[in-house]
Amino acid sequence: MGEEVILLDFWTSVYGMRVRIALAEKGVEYEYKEQDLFNKGSVLLQMNPVHKKIPVLIHNGKPICESTVIVEYIDEVWNHKPPLLPSDPYQRAQVRFWVDYIDKNIYAEGKKIWAFKGEKLEAVTKEFIESLKTLEEELGDKPYFGGDNIGFVDVVLIPFYCWFYTYETLGKFSVEGECPKIIEWAKRCMQKESVSKSLRDEKKVLQFILELRKKMGVVD
Repeated sequence: MGEEVILLDFWTSVYGMRVRIALAEKGVEYEYKEQDLFNKGSVLLQMNPVHKKIPVLIHNGKPICESTVIVEYIDEVWNHKPPLLPSDPYQRAQVRFWVDYIDKNIYAEGKKIWAFKGEKLEAVTKEFIESLKTLEEELGDKPYFGGDNIGFVDVVLIPFYCWFYTYETLGKFSVEGECPKIIEWAKRCMQKESVSKSLRDEKKVLQFILELRKKMGVVD
């Protein structure tokens, strides 16, 4: 039976990149539909009427929203490939804890880095670095957060790698200087085609954010 898989997405979205990586890891073919987030189309509004946000995975006409929910869905539906989530309930709970940590800290603080300036920027940059250091401790000496193979936490975190250049430029710091193990981990992830083809050019991301900052009136 044929399957129709469509991804509504926006090119710089770390949330969308998570879904792209998961689909690639599972070898799922899909149709990519870039969305205009400043002039949202009828399909996006129809498929995600609650949040009206990307990404949205449409599987045989049925929408699934929210990136972590989508990645779990992909892991469960296309289970012919190695799982992204562990089978042990305790380990699954730990994975979900760190996924939540990433969204509440790395994403939230990263957004403030490009949206703030002055003393507020300095403060949030320090918070961002501390959050990365916490993740670095959790990684320890493992190749991936998932252990020997890429797992759910890796899929959720690695899209931020192509945003590091933006954070570093605006926050005036070096991720590698502060958290070398995170960069080593990121480079390992980038050796996987599912990751390297899903992430976007870091300099194009910065240019997009600089233009967005001007529109928002955030100028140095």
